[in-house]
This record gives sequence, structure tokens and C-alpha cells, in this order.
Amino acid sequence: MSEVQVVRGEMQPWTDRTTARPALAALLTDVVPANRRTLILGPHAAPLIESVLAHSADVTILVRSVSDAQQLGADFGPCLQVIAGALDGLQADPYDVIIASDGLDRLLGYDSDDLSWSERLAALSALATPDAVVVLGLENEFSLLNLLDSRPADERHGDDEWRPLHDDPTRPVSVDQLQAALPWKAEVYADFGSRTFVRSDVAAGARPGELPTRLAIGALESVDVPLLSPAHEGIDAAARAGLLASVPTGWVAIAGAHGAHDVYSQTAEAVLTADQTLTGWDISVTDTPFVSEALSFDPTVVPATVSSGVSVETVLFRLAAAEDVPAFRKLAADLGEWVTTSRVIVRWDDVIYDGDSFAYGVSAWVTDEPVEKEDLLAAAWSRFQDRLIGQHRRHPWPPWMVGDDLVSAWLGMSGVEAPEPVQATSPDTLPVATEQVARGKELAAALTAVLGTDTHTVDVRSALAEAEEAKHELFELKGHVYGLERTLGFRNKAMKTRENRIRELRLQLQRLQAAHERIRGSRTYAMSRVFFHAAQVRKPKVVARKLARRIRKR
Repeated sequence: MSEVQVVRGEMQPWTDRTTARPALAALLTDVVPANRRTLILGPHAAPLIESVLAHSADVTILVRSVSDAQQLGADFGPCLQVIAGALDGLQADPYDVIIASDGLDRLLGYDSDDLSWSERLAALSALATPDAVVVLGLENEFSLLNLLDSRPADERHGDDEWRPLHDDPTRPVSVDQLQAALPWKAEVYADFGSRTFVRSDVAAGARPGELPTRLAIGALESVDVPLLSPAHEGIDAAARAGLLASVPTGWVAIAGAHGAHDVYSQTAEAVLTADQTLTGWDISVTDTPFVSEALSFDPTVVPATVSSGVSVETVLFRLAAAEDVPAFRKLAADLGEWVTTSRVIVRWDDVIYDGDSFAYGVSAWVTDEPVEKEDLLAAAWSRFQDRLIGQHRRHPWPPWMVGDDLVSAWLGMSGVEAPEPVQATSPDTLPVATEQVARGKELAAALTAVLGTDTHTVDVRSALAEAEEAKHELFELKGHVYGLERTLGFRNKAMKTRENRIRELRLQLQRLQAAHERIRGSRTYAMSRVFFHAAQVRKPKVVARKLARRIRKR
């Protein structure tokens, strides 16, 4: 355990929470030069510190929490020099590399002066050499998640975060303002949920359905923040306007060095990097295996080059909103011909369409064994149906088709023949459409689980829409119940009438049976039976001789 140095502004008892950010760690690995005197400012997770230690043996970290500093000293030992205190209390020789990817918000203590963002930047600049490499993070107050956050401003940060909550007019809120405020020439990466980092000029040129936009949407959908409306709509609108670089959750400015790739994105436990070319993207994925109960992550299935087209899901959404069913049907038929038996899970939001052909995107989720074509199509259409209906998008299909019937209809468009309907043998017999898409729904649910998009908080607008749908459904069910009650009342009256009639008939039957028994027991009835049998005799003389013979024998 290394000794912790304490300077003015330390905080105790206190702790600053950190999260592992593999994509940022990969970015730092490419940016931080080797064998340079390095200073890490603010709380950083262990993977980020390790990525810096891999390049230099002379690394110092400044954190304001004494307990955090002691923990870092115990974890990294003499490899890391730990200082507990505030930024304005640190007096040291200039450093060749300064890493402040957490930003400047958590660098002051209880006793520190109320420094503005620009004053903190000046204090940081005083610790850097003229040719220093500086990595500086900044939270975006104009971020889409911040604008759509349903919580009031005084509830977005807890007391355990201890960050300045007052307005700071010196804090930059755009890429241009950030670059202008820095004393160095810097390139900027847009930070989407600490999972995807996109070079600002690349993000500004991204359009809906393209790779940076898809990665940004996936990153923001995994952030558990209560929103007023879905984040994907704002991202698509910003991309259409060329403002995708203006609405991320933050930025990372890099001065004195350049990032090796245009995009860094976390996918499962691995990191995906992408470089834009004239025809598409050059892709690389770190070999970090990840296995869940149903699916596994296989980086080898990700193509080295991905087309620059848009996702199939984007095209399908546009056709559904335009109610262009013939074009939708033609695209579905083409997709049915393209999909083959494979281990790779097909998802329309990651299949690229360039107008003529289809190609796999960057998804690396596979099954243990090859899956039949029909089940892959069912999984893709089930996921598309969940996103189409769950996002309350416009479409031309009637509401009674939503669900398995709609997925079955799309499968028919893709060339999958529907099974023959069978007669139900019990109330629990499943419909044919449900049995057809059952395996596909299992795969789609497993994919949603590993992507982490099934646990996010529902936005207010979707909740209100679902509440209105539930209210409408409740009204319809009430009408249905009222109709059933009237029908049951009518049937009850009819059954009572029938019961009374049955009772009358039973009484009549009982009287007739009693009269019948009285008749059968009378002497008149016995004599009539004798006369009846005597009338049946055709040869009386023969009968008389037989009777006489029997009498003589006796």
C-alpha cells in the first residue's frame, strides 16, 4: 500500500462513485503517450486508471475523498501515487499528461473557493506543460437526456454527489464553445451515455439509421433516467438536422494528441472501434467473450467492413408511416430471400440496406447452434413489432392484428408459409400464429435482455399513451361485460321458463303413470288381455285337442 499524500481541500468521510467505462478506457489507451509524467484529476474507475498505468510508470491521481485515496493506494500500491485534496490545493511541477475525463465538477472540497468552470480550467492549465496531452471531460447541460429528464432540477443530483448546482455562465454548452474556451487546440468526442464516443465532426455528419446514430440510440436507451419522451425520437431529429454532436450527455476534449478511431463504443463487455471510409466503416471489436443463458457474444462474426447505408428498420418505419404496404411487402420479400440458416441473431435495426442489397451490421450476438431461417425471421419481425408498437409509431395495420397475428402476416410477406389451422381441442389450445412465432419471440426476448433495454424507465409520454390505451380498452371491456350481463339475464329467464315447463310435464307424466298402473291392475284389463289372446287363436279345434290331451295326462 502506497502512502497517501494529503493537500488542502480533502473531504472525509466521503466517497465519489465511479463506473467502469470500457470505451473511454480504449480511447485513453490510444491517446495517452508512453513514459510521460501523468496526472489523473478526479474520481476514475479502476479500468481507466489501469489503461493509463499501462503507458507510464510515473502516474499521480488527485481525488478529494480521503477514503477513496486510501482505497486506491491499497489497490494499486506503489505503482500509483495518490493525493487526497482539492484542485486548488495542489501545488506541483507541471505534468506532461493530464487526464480529467470525469470533468471539473468533482475536484473541489468543503473548504475550497467557489471557483467557476473557467477558473478551474485555469488551475488545471497551470499544472500542464506547454506541450502537454490533456484529456478533459465536460457534462453537456444541453444534452437530450437533460432536456427530456422528467425530474425537477433540484432532484437530478443527490447530496451524495456534492457538485455545484448553481448556474455557471462560463461553462461551455456546445462543441464550439468548448474548443474556444480551451487554451489548447483540441479535438472533441461526443459522449453518449459513457458507452459510445463519436468524433464530433463524424457525429455532425451522421444521419438517421447510420452507424453513429444507431450506436448513440443504443447507448442512451441503456441509461436509466426517467424521461418525458423517448430518446430515439430526439436523436433521429438531431441527426436529420446535423446536430447529433450538440445533444450528447457530454464531451471529451483531447489536446496534444489525436484519437486513433472515429468511434469507440461499448458492446457487451467488448469495445467496438470504427473508422469512416468512402464506402462505409472499418470495424474492429476486442476479443472479450460474454455468455448469457440463451445467447453469447462472438466478435468473430462482426464483418471487418460495414456498409454506410441505413438500417432496414429505419426504412421499414418510413414505409409503415407512409402506409406504403406494397413497398413494405416487397422489402419483406427481399429480406426473406436474403436471410439463411445461421447462428447470428437477425435484427432489422442492425441489418444495413444500401438500396440494392443487405448486409450484417456490428451485432455479435449468436446462439450455440444454427437457427432455422423461419425462426430467425420470426425473431427479427417480433423485435420489429415490439419496437413499432412500443414506440407508438404510425402503421397501416388494424389494432386487432397487433401481436402474433401481425408477425405471422409479415412472415408470410417474407415467404414463410403459415401452418394449416387446426380445430381447438381445449380452451388452452394456442392459436396457430402463436405457435409459429414462439421460438422467434424467445430469441427476441433473449436479445432484448442482453442488450439491457428491457429494464429502462418508461418515459412519461409512453406511459400516458399506454394509460389512454388501457382506459379505452377498459371502456370496451365494460361494454362487453354489460352485453354479457344482458345476455345472461335473457338466458336466465329462458331457462326459468323451460324449467317451469319441464316441471309441468313431469307432473302430467306422473299422473299418467299412476292412471296406467290403476288400469293394468283392474279385472277388466285382465279380461281384456284374455279376450285379446283368444282372438289371436286361428284354429280353435287344435287348441281344444291339445288342452284335452294335457288334462288326460294330469
